[in-house]
Amino acid sequence: MNAVIGVTKIEAVFDLIRLKKQYGTLLVLWPTLWSLVIASDGAPSLKHLTIFILGAFVMRSAGCAINDIADRKFDAAVERTRARPVASGVLSVKEAFFVFLCLSALAFALVLFLNTLTVMLSFIGIMLASAYPFVKRFSRFPQAVLGMAFGWGAVMAWAAVKGTVGAVPLVIFAANICWAVAYDTIYALMDMEDDLKIGVKSTAIFFGGRIYKALAALYAGFTLLLAAAGFLSALGAVYYITLVAAFIATMKIVSSIKKNPSREAAFKGFLANAVIGGVILAAVIASLNMR
Repeated sequence: MNAVIGVTKIEAVFDLIRLKKQYGTLLVLWPTLWSLVIASDGAPSLKHLTIFILGAFVMRSAGCAINDIADRKFDAAVERTRARPVASGVLSVKEAFFVFLCLSALAFALVLFLNTLTVMLSFIGIMLASAYPFVKRFSRFPQAVLGMAFGWGAVMAWAAVKGTVGAVPLVIFAANICWAVAYDTIYALMDMEDDLKIGVKSTAIFFGGRIYKALAALYAGFTLLLAAAGFLSALGAVYYITLVAAFIATMKIVSSIKKNPSREAAFKGFLANAVIGGVILAAVIASLNMR
């Protein structure tokens, strides 16, 4: 019996950190790696790659844990999330918070292998990740805070390599806010009906009938800001051609959801962003290595 309970708890922890759903980790990782690769002139060290890849996984997992703690009552009222381990009672709040503390400690341990500036910046990162779940209670733009949390790795990665914070990572950080607001607005479409009933705020609700124009504007801002980062970094034609292709892909995502405003279409459009981020990283690497 105890063994069965143990296995159930372990599986619940895996569900808590979304172990089988790593698209969120990729969305944290891509802006971090864009910045890291540019700062390293196309050849990041194995040390930095290891720390930031593991860090993206650990911090995203910690973010999921604190999110489920904060949203446990909301999650229980939403069809898509009512089976989450804290909302369903499989994990207690104390157990989930213990997981969050362990993951946060592990993330901080990773950062200790980096320079002092990066260690200092990590405190802002954990504050952003911890604040996001609570913002939706009073702000219509929780997705913007998510973008800050997911994009802060770009600032940290640059600082880890350069020992300072420059214009390029800040532009990437701003671009990621536009990107995250866009893709998480699409994600929020899946829960909009339930969110309206229980009083959760989101950009999907705020934009209302203007949502498709807003998404197009956000993706345009994302593309232009990444173009500016490329200009500041002297990236070549491959990068800009890829950005144009990525923008066209995002417009197709918006168009497909507009034609078919279903949960399935919204989730598919959201997932496509994880692929787009990887393609942009490949373009950054190719551009730097073609100089």
